[in-house]
Amino acid sequence: MQTPTSAKKHTHDDAPDTAEAFRRLASMPPGPERDALRDGIVEAWLPMADRLAGRFRSRGESFEDLRQVAALGLVKAVDRYDPERGHAFESYAVPTVTGEIKRHFRDHMWTLHVPRRVQDLRNRVRSACQDLSQTSCDHRPTVAEIAGHAGMSEEDVRAGLEALESFSALSLDAELPGSEDGYSLSDALGSSDPALDTVVDREAVRARLAALPERERAILYMRFFSDMTQSRIAEELGISQMHVSRLISRCCGQVREQVMRDVA
Repeated sequence: MQTPTSAKKHTHDDAPDTAEAFRRLASMPPGPERDALRDGIVEAWLPMADRLAGRFRSRGESFEDLRQVAALGLVKAVDRYDPERGHAFESYAVPTVTGEIKRHFRDHMWTLHVPRRVQDLRNRVRSACQDLSQTSCDHRPTVAEIAGHAGMSEEDVRAGLEALESFSALSLDAELPGSEDGYSLSDALGSSDPALDTVVDREAVRARLAALPERERAILYMRFFSDMTQSRIAEELGISQMHVSRLISRCCGQVREQVMRDVA
């Protein structure tokens, strides 16, 4: 099947025009034809997923693995994208793919950043502990025993043991030492502020909003900060509701494209 692309100019050179393909996909029933169209869309956007995976090079994970994770995020983005919401697929896919990659690092990589030398010590200590455990089951190997078996200094053994503990974090639901009533670390933590999720987004668009003409800024403020309807805004400014709708769509699209270009 031919990949659903065109020569239309986009924010990035590798961004295909799949708007029509997504509209068709949303209206098609499950079946081989829909699956083929979906696969074509995914294939068309794979260069973007590879580009996002490339941003995470040199972080201790192979690029091929990162590409696979990014491709998985892309598939999720294609399956969840709703063209009726009005935003471009790229603006939805980029955070989805990036989030999938970051989740991979969170779930499969080191909880804390550990220098390469300490990682090597950790591996040697773990191997020595496994060998000693097979020969002596009555006690946990001591630092001196590990050092003698692995040919390491006791100081290096201690560093390796600390690294073993930092490889995975203690669950917040784990009961705290000395607690007899099931009290865990999560019980001592405050709740997160939902408003923090919007801080990065607000900072990203602040400069672009400030560059808009005064009337457009006022319309966006009334719509998204004062929660005014388009009809009410039209009455306030003495213009038609249709004109207000067009201005909002144009301004949002302009700001979105500029922000996406800034983070590329």
